[in-house]
Amino acid sequence: MARTTFSGPVVSQNGFITDHTPGAANAINATATATAAQVASGYITSTSVGTVTITLPTGTLLGAALSATQGTVLDLFIDNTAGASIVTVAVATNGVLSTGAVDASAGAGTFGDLTIASGATGLARFTIMFSSATAYAFTRTA
Repeated sequence: MARTTFSGPVVSQNGFITDHTPGAANAINATATATAAQVASGYITSTSVGTVTITLPTGTLLGAALSATQGTVLDLFIDNTAGASIVTVAVATNGVLSTGAVDASAGAGTFGDLTIASGATGLARFTIMFSSATAYAFTRTA
């Protein structure tokens, strides 16, 4: 069985997968709005001792950073293993929770959970799916 290994964040645009070269870790250690470049990197860390809320950039800014079109998908990993408190993710203008995330939230399922614990279990993967060049839906996928 063949296996494909990617060295950085994976962006899929209309079925074509692009492997982006990873850069330095993007640390967000206080409540803030993430830049489009931080999110487009696919990897954000937090080492804060206090609670942190990371608001995603607008659909317009993130879409421009990714050259997004309808069907573009980005996986975003948030690593809070070195943090000492919870990280919460929030969407911004032109970003919405996907139907799956909303349904899971109502039933307290994992896919609607936008909080990331600290310590050994403090890892989360989110999928950002664009419905146009400037609007996305957001779901926790792991």
